[in-house]
Amino acid sequence: MHQDQLLELIEKKDEKSFDYLYDMYAQSLFGVIHAVVKNKAQAEDVLQEVMVKIWENLDSYKKDKGRFYTWIVNIARNAAVDKYRSKAYKKQRQNLSTDNFVSILEGSYNLGRLTNAIGIEAFVKKLKPKCIKIIDLLFYKGFTQKEAAEDLSIPLGTLKTRNRACINDLRTLLNVK
Repeated sequence: MHQDQLLELIEKKDEKSFDYLYDMYAQSLFGVIHAVVKNKAQAEDVLQEVMVKIWENLDSYKKDKGRFYTWIVNIARNAAVDKYRSKAYKKQRQNLSTDNFVSILEGSYNLGRLTNAIGIEAFVKKLKPKCIKIIDLLFYKGFTQKEAAEDLSIPLGTLKTRNRACINDLRTLLNVK
């Protein structure tokens, strides 16, 4: 099915359009969500919420503002970040057993694998631990600098300075000017 046909069916609220939407985009969106929440069950829950949100709110998509895929990926990423920041999620993460950590590290949608495929992960791992944390929050989890500063309990100016220094360290490792 072509994307334009899918959009027409969703606009008409055709029940089969939800199935088509899911078949076409669920795997990609799950990867985006799982990269943030790093928990398969939580990612699946967020994916269901995202799919319903897309289906119910198609009227807010404006073709002239960007691609449909970009729009739905942003919805998925934002929902995943919201989940990651929620108090319930943070509390649940504090109670993870070591078995869960192993499954997170070995997950089939592990962002580390994706970044390693392009060779970045090895360079990021060579940075100072504070740089790794900052890069993780800002670039992998999509936090704003203000949100990352709050998460790390440091002043915004300090985060900006550290981020600049970390990016420069990464550039040096990559030999990029």
